[in-house]
Amino acid sequence: MNTLFPFQINILEIIFKGIIIGICASAPMGPVGILCVHRTQRKGRWYGFVTGVGAAISDFIYALITGIGISFILDFINNPAYKFYIQLAGGIMLMAFGLYSFFNNPLKNAKDKGQQNRGSLAHNGITGFLITASNPLIILLFMALYAQFAFVITDHPWLMALGYVSILFGALLWWYGLTWLIDTIRNKFDETGVIIINRIIGSVVVIFSLIALMGTLFNIYLIPEY
Repeated sequence: MNTLFPFQINILEIIFKGIIIGICASAPMGPVGILCVHRTQRKGRWYGFVTGVGAAISDFIYALITGIGISFILDFINNPAYKFYIQLAGGIMLMAFGLYSFFNNPLKNAKDKGQQNRGSLAHNGITGFLITASNPLIILLFMALYAQFAFVITDHPWLMALGYVSILFGALLWWYGLTWLIDTIRNKFDETGVIIINRIIGSVVVIFSLIALMGTLFNIYLIPEY
């Protein structure tokens, strides 16, 4: 049996999973998302994008912390007696997160400080990093995503390194796309647009979590083993 082909498939799979996880972790419109939108509208696209870059680097660090922590208990996670309940809990956490995103008004507690002064690109990126780093609860979201995607593979550390880089790429892809969209429709995008985006994101996460829960409960799909 040729082992090269499955290995190539694993590389493509871990890259795809990483990109999706990076997008899912970045997409909800929290404080840094609102700041990114405001800076794109008032300062220009690249000021908004570097804010997202700072947030993406913070998410990347939390993704590493989560992955390293999970790797120490991977034998427990992969135990068939517990795996079902872990994936079930991950699906429920994703659904709760999606519902929160749908019903939450991200503008309610948003503070728009320092928007009249552009500042340097580095300053905008650093503030994006610090705002995101101040919310360690993102680890819970990474745990839920890792559980659903069976992301952590301890036997291939360099493959996992590629996966973490893919998470960073997915996050950057989201911020690049968001700032492009806001810049393109700058004159038409208002606070209602932020709420609509958040509700779309929340709906997508809820639908995905329902599919994942159905798959877990009725064994519709099998999580690939490595």
